[in-house]
Amino acid sequence: MERPFISIAIPFYNAEEYLVDSIKAIFAQTYSNWELILIDDGSSDGSLAIANSVDDNRVRVYSDGKNKKLARRLNEIAHLAKYDYLARMDADDIIAPEKLELQIRILLDNPTLDLVTTGVVSVSNDLTYVRHRGESANSVGLMDLVHKTKGVTHASILGKKSWFLRNPYDEFLKVAQDYSLWVTAAAKGDFNIKLLEAPLYYYREEGNVKAKKMLLAYNYERRLFRKHLKGGLKLKLILKSFAKSFLVRILSAIGKMDILLLNRGTGTADQKVIDKLARDAELVLNTKVPIRSIT
Repeated sequence: MERPFISIAIPFYNAEEYLVDSIKAIFAQTYSNWELILIDDGSSDGSLAIANSVDDNRVRVYSDGKNKKLARRLNEIAHLAKYDYLARMDADDIIAPEKLELQIRILLDNPTLDLVTTGVVSVSNDLTYVRHRGESANSVGLMDLVHKTKGVTHASILGKKSWFLRNPYDEFLKVAQDYSLWVTAAAKGDFNIKLLEAPLYYYREEGNVKAKKMLLAYNYERRLFRKHLKGGLKLKLILKSFAKSFLVRILSAIGKMDILLLNRGTGTADQKVIDKLARDAELVLNTKVPIRSIT
Protein backbone atom coordinates (compact mmCIF):
# COMPACT_ATOMS: atom_id res chain seq x y z
CA MET A 1 0.00 0.00 0.00
CA GLU A 2 1.15 3.50 -0.79
CA ARG A 3 1.91 5.23 2.51
CA PRO A 4 1.58 9.00 2.09
CA PHE A 5 2.26 11.33 4.97
CA ILE A 6 -0.62 12.76 6.97
CA SER A 7 -0.73 16.11 8.73
CA ILE A 8 -2.49 15.74 12.10
CA ALA A 9 -3.53 18.84 13.98
CA ILE A 10 -4.50 19.29 17.61
CA PRO A 11 -5.63 22.85 18.36
CA PHE A 12 -5.64 23.47 22.11
CA TYR A 13 -6.72 26.06 24.64
CA ASN A 14 -6.05 25.54 28.36
CA ALA A 15 -5.95 21.78 27.87
CA GLU A 16 -3.10 20.86 30.21
CA GLU A 17 -5.09 18.13 31.99
CA TYR A 18 -5.53 15.91 28.93
CA LEU A 19 -3.24 17.22 26.16
CA VAL A 20 -0.58 14.61 26.93
CA ASP A 21 -3.16 11.85 26.40
CA SER A 22 -4.04 13.23 22.96
CA ILE A 23 -0.38 13.44 21.96
CA LYS A 24 0.19 9.88 23.16
CA ALA A 25 -2.71 8.72 20.98
CA ILE A 26 -0.86 9.97 17.89
CA PHE A 27 2.39 8.28 18.90
CA ALA A 28 0.42 5.06 19.48
CA GLN A 29 -0.87 4.96 15.89
CA THR A 30 -0.03 1.92 13.77
CA TYR A 31 0.45 4.37 10.90
CA SER A 32 3.71 6.24 11.44
CA ASN A 33 3.95 8.53 8.39
CA TRP A 34 2.69 11.71 9.98
CA GLU A 35 3.48 15.15 11.24
CA LEU A 36 1.75 16.53 14.32
CA ILE A 37 0.79 20.20 14.45
CA LEU A 38 0.10 21.46 17.96
CA ILE A 39 -1.52 24.87 17.65
CA ASP A 40 -2.05 26.98 20.76
CA ASP A 41 -5.02 29.33 20.94
CA GLY A 42 -3.67 31.63 23.63
CA SER A 43 -3.60 29.24 26.57
CA SER A 44 -2.96 30.66 30.03
CA ASP A 45 -2.21 27.33 31.72
CA GLY A 46 0.63 24.87 31.15
CA SER A 47 -0.60 23.57 27.78
CA LEU A 48 1.99 25.36 25.68
CA ALA A 49 4.83 24.12 27.90
CA ILE A 50 3.56 20.57 27.45
CA ALA A 51 3.44 20.99 23.66
CA ASN A 52 6.93 22.48 23.56
CA SER A 53 8.30 19.64 25.67
CA VAL A 54 7.73 17.01 22.95
CA ASP A 55 11.11 16.08 21.50
CA ASP A 56 10.34 14.65 18.07
CA ASN A 57 11.08 16.22 14.69
CA ARG A 58 7.63 15.18 13.41
CA VAL A 59 6.00 17.57 15.89
CA ARG A 60 5.58 21.28 15.21
CA VAL A 61 4.22 23.80 17.72
CA TYR A 62 2.59 27.09 16.75
CA SER A 63 1.71 29.86 19.17
CA ASP A 64 1.05 33.54 18.54
CA GLY A 65 -0.34 34.31 22.00
CA LYS A 66 -3.79 35.14 20.63
CA ASN A 67 -7.20 33.58 21.28
CA LYS A 68 -8.66 33.32 17.78
CA LYS A 69 -11.19 30.50 18.49
CA LEU A 70 -11.51 27.13 16.85
CA ALA A 71 -12.81 27.95 13.35
CA ARG A 72 -9.98 30.36 12.61
CA ARG A 73 -7.40 27.91 13.93
CA LEU A 74 -8.81 25.12 11.77
CA ASN A 75 -8.50 27.34 8.69
CA GLU A 76 -4.91 28.15 9.66
CA ILE A 77 -4.15 24.45 10.00
CA ALA A 78 -5.08 23.80 6.37
CA HIS A 79 -2.38 26.27 5.34
CA LEU A 80 0.20 25.08 7.88
CA ALA A 81 -0.09 21.42 6.91
CA LYS A 82 2.83 20.09 4.88
CA TYR A 83 1.03 17.09 3.43
CA ASP A 84 -1.92 16.34 1.17
CA TYR A 85 -3.99 14.55 3.82
CA LEU A 86 -5.21 16.28 6.94
CA ALA A 87 -6.65 14.94 10.20
CA ARG A 88 -7.58 16.68 13.42
CA MET A 89 -8.66 15.82 16.92
CA ASP A 90 -9.64 17.66 20.06
CA ALA A 91 -7.07 18.21 22.77
CA ASP A 92 -8.91 16.23 25.44
CA ASP A 93 -9.71 13.09 23.43
CA ILE A 94 -7.90 9.96 22.27
CA ILE A 95 -8.23 7.75 19.19
CA ALA A 96 -7.93 4.04 18.48
CA PRO A 97 -4.42 2.98 17.38
CA GLU A 98 -5.57 1.72 13.96
CA LYS A 99 -7.73 4.74 13.12
CA LEU A 100 -5.44 6.64 10.75
CA GLU A 101 -4.24 3.53 8.94
CA LEU A 102 -7.80 2.44 8.24
CA GLN A 103 -8.90 5.89 7.07
CA ILE A 104 -5.97 6.57 4.75
CA ARG A 105 -6.42 3.16 3.13
CA ILE A 106 -10.05 4.00 2.36
CA LEU A 107 -9.13 7.36 0.83
CA LEU A 108 -6.41 5.81 -1.31
CA ASP A 109 -8.74 3.04 -2.51
CA ASN A 110 -11.50 5.54 -3.36
CA PRO A 111 -9.98 8.51 -5.24
CA THR A 112 -13.32 10.33 -5.61
CA LEU A 113 -13.68 10.56 -1.83
CA ASP A 114 -12.53 13.70 -0.07
CA LEU A 115 -13.31 12.79 3.54
CA VAL A 116 -13.76 9.77 5.78
CA THR A 117 -14.90 9.77 9.39
CA THR A 118 -15.69 7.16 12.04
CA GLY A 119 -18.06 6.39 14.85
CA VAL A 120 -17.42 7.74 18.32
CA VAL A 121 -17.43 6.43 21.88
CA SER A 122 -18.59 8.94 24.46
CA VAL A 123 -16.45 8.52 27.58
CA SER A 124 -16.22 10.12 30.99
CA ASN A 125 -13.14 12.10 31.93
CA ASP A 126 -11.45 8.94 33.23
CA LEU A 127 -12.15 7.20 29.88
CA THR A 128 -15.00 5.07 31.19
CA TYR A 129 -17.59 4.03 28.58
CA VAL A 130 -20.82 6.07 28.49
CA ARG A 131 -22.38 5.55 25.05
CA HIS A 132 -21.30 5.02 21.47
CA ARG A 133 -22.65 5.99 18.09
CA GLY A 134 -21.76 5.50 14.47
CA GLU A 135 -23.17 4.34 11.19
CA SER A 136 -21.95 3.16 7.82
CA ALA A 137 -22.69 5.27 4.74
CA ASN A 138 -21.00 5.76 1.38
CA SER A 139 -22.44 9.23 0.94
CA VAL A 140 -24.11 12.03 2.87
CA GLY A 141 -26.37 14.48 1.05
CA LEU A 142 -27.92 17.79 1.95
CA MET A 143 -31.21 16.16 2.98
CA ASP A 144 -29.34 13.72 5.23
CA LEU A 145 -27.75 16.68 6.97
CA VAL A 146 -30.81 18.87 7.40
CA HIS A 147 -32.92 15.93 8.61
CA LYS A 148 -29.94 14.68 10.67
CA THR A 149 -30.47 11.10 9.53
CA LYS A 150 -26.70 10.65 9.18
CA GLY A 151 -24.21 11.94 11.72
CA VAL A 152 -20.73 13.20 10.82
CA THR A 153 -18.12 13.01 13.57
CA HIS A 154 -16.16 16.21 13.06
CA ALA A 155 -13.12 15.56 15.23
CA SER A 156 -12.58 12.12 13.68
CA ILE A 157 -12.33 13.28 10.06
CA LEU A 158 -9.39 12.53 7.80
CA GLY A 159 -9.54 14.28 4.45
CA LYS A 160 -7.72 15.80 1.56
CA LYS A 161 -6.11 19.11 2.41
CA SER A 162 -7.35 20.48 -0.91
CA TRP A 163 -10.96 20.01 0.28
CA PHE A 164 -10.37 22.07 3.42
CA LEU A 165 -8.64 24.79 1.41
CA ARG A 166 -11.61 25.20 -0.91
CA ASN A 167 -14.17 24.77 1.90
CA PRO A 168 -13.06 27.00 4.79
CA TYR A 169 -14.85 27.15 8.13
CA ASP A 170 -17.03 30.18 8.86
CA GLU A 171 -14.88 32.10 11.33
CA PHE A 172 -17.79 34.21 12.54
CA LEU A 173 -19.56 31.21 14.11
CA LYS A 174 -18.93 30.55 17.79
CA VAL A 175 -20.39 27.02 17.67
CA ALA A 176 -21.64 24.57 15.03
CA GLN A 177 -18.82 25.46 12.64
CA ASP A 178 -18.71 21.85 11.49
CA TYR A 179 -22.44 21.53 10.75
CA SER A 180 -22.39 24.80 8.86
CA LEU A 181 -19.45 23.57 6.78
CA TRP A 182 -21.11 20.25 5.95
CA VAL A 183 -24.39 21.89 4.89
CA THR A 184 -22.66 24.58 2.83
CA ALA A 185 -20.42 22.05 1.07
CA ALA A 186 -23.30 19.63 0.42
CA ALA A 187 -25.47 22.43 -0.97
CA LYS A 188 -22.87 23.09 -3.66
CA GLY A 189 -22.24 19.39 -4.35
CA ASP A 190 -18.81 19.19 -2.72
CA PHE A 191 -19.28 16.79 0.19
CA ASN A 192 -17.88 13.43 -0.88
CA ILE A 193 -17.58 11.65 2.45
CA LYS A 194 -17.70 8.09 3.74
CA LEU A 195 -18.93 7.24 7.23
CA LEU A 196 -17.44 4.28 9.08
CA GLU A 197 -19.57 2.71 11.77
CA ALA A 198 -16.55 1.57 13.78
CA PRO A 199 -16.29 3.79 16.92
CA LEU A 200 -12.60 4.68 16.72
CA TYR A 201 -12.76 8.13 18.32
CA TYR A 202 -12.95 8.39 22.12
CA TYR A 203 -14.70 11.61 23.01
CA ARG A 204 -14.66 13.12 26.49
CA GLU A 205 -18.16 14.63 26.49
CA GLU A 206 -18.58 14.98 30.25
CA GLY A 207 -19.78 18.52 30.94
CA ASN A 208 -20.01 19.42 27.24
CA VAL A 209 -23.81 19.55 27.00
CA LYS A 210 -24.56 23.15 27.93
CA ALA A 211 -27.78 25.03 27.27
CA LYS A 212 -26.16 28.26 26.06
CA LYS A 213 -24.03 26.43 23.51
CA MET A 214 -26.92 24.33 22.24
CA LEU A 215 -29.29 27.28 21.90
CA LEU A 216 -26.70 29.18 19.91
CA ALA A 217 -26.16 26.12 17.68
CA TYR A 218 -29.90 25.86 16.99
CA ASN A 219 -29.97 29.55 16.12
CA TYR A 220 -27.22 29.01 13.53
CA GLU A 221 -29.06 25.90 12.31
CA ARG A 222 -32.13 27.97 11.51
CA ARG A 223 -29.99 30.45 9.57
CA LEU A 224 -28.69 27.59 7.42
CA PHE A 225 -32.21 26.33 6.77
CA ARG A 226 -33.33 29.81 5.69
CA LYS A 227 -30.35 30.08 3.33
CA HIS A 228 -30.34 26.65 1.72
CA LEU A 229 -33.94 25.36 1.85
CA LYS A 230 -37.23 26.40 0.31
CA GLY A 231 -40.97 26.08 0.82
CA GLY A 232 -42.65 23.77 3.27
CA LEU A 233 -39.51 21.84 4.18
CA LYS A 234 -37.79 25.04 5.29
CA LEU A 235 -40.74 26.01 7.49
CA LYS A 236 -41.05 22.50 8.94
CA LEU A 237 -37.39 22.27 9.91
CA ILE A 238 -37.28 25.79 11.34
CA LEU A 239 -40.29 25.01 13.53
CA LYS A 240 -38.66 21.74 14.62
CA SER A 241 -35.50 23.66 15.51
CA PHE A 242 -37.50 26.10 17.64
CA ALA A 243 -39.11 23.11 19.40
CA LYS A 244 -35.67 21.71 20.21
CA SER A 245 -34.62 25.07 21.60
CA PHE A 246 -37.73 25.10 23.79
CA LEU A 247 -36.89 21.61 25.08
CA VAL A 248 -33.36 22.68 25.95
CA ARG A 249 -34.66 25.66 27.90
CA ILE A 250 -37.03 23.40 29.87
CA LEU A 251 -34.34 20.80 30.64
CA SER A 252 -31.90 23.52 31.65
CA ALA A 253 -34.46 25.11 33.97
CA ILE A 254 -35.08 21.83 35.81
CA GLY A 255 -31.43 20.77 35.86
CA LYS A 256 -31.83 17.76 33.54
CA MET A 257 -29.44 18.58 30.69
CA ASP A 258 -27.71 15.25 31.25
CA ILE A 259 -30.69 13.58 29.55
CA LEU A 260 -29.50 14.99 26.22
CA LEU A 261 -26.06 13.42 26.65
CA LEU A 262 -27.57 10.03 27.40
CA ASN A 263 -29.61 10.26 24.21
CA ARG A 264 -26.47 10.61 22.11
CA GLY A 265 -25.73 7.08 21.02
CA THR A 266 -26.99 3.55 21.09
CA GLY A 267 -29.53 2.49 23.65
CA THR A 268 -27.60 -0.66 24.55
CA ALA A 269 -23.99 -0.96 25.66
CA ASP A 270 -21.84 -3.22 23.47
CA GLN A 271 -19.35 -5.28 25.47
CA LYS A 272 -17.01 -5.52 22.48
CA VAL A 273 -16.86 -1.74 22.27
CA ILE A 274 -16.31 -1.46 26.03
CA ASP A 275 -13.50 -4.04 25.95
CA LYS A 276 -11.82 -2.38 22.98
CA LEU A 277 -12.01 1.01 24.70
CA ALA A 278 -10.26 -0.48 27.74
CA ARG A 279 -7.50 -2.03 25.61
CA ASP A 280 -6.98 1.08 23.51
CA ALA A 281 -6.97 3.41 26.50
CA GLU A 282 -4.39 1.26 28.28
CA LEU A 283 -2.18 1.17 25.19
CA VAL A 284 -2.43 4.92 24.61
CA LEU A 285 -1.84 5.92 28.22
CA ASN A 286 1.20 3.65 28.42
CA THR A 287 2.70 4.98 25.18
CA LYS A 288 5.98 6.82 25.67
CA VAL A 289 6.39 10.27 24.15
CA PRO A 290 9.94 11.66 23.89
CA ILE A 291 10.08 14.80 25.99
CA ARG A 292 12.67 17.38 26.94
CA SER A 293 11.14 18.67 30.15
CA ILE A 294 7.84 20.15 31.26
CA THR A 295 8.26 23.46 33.04
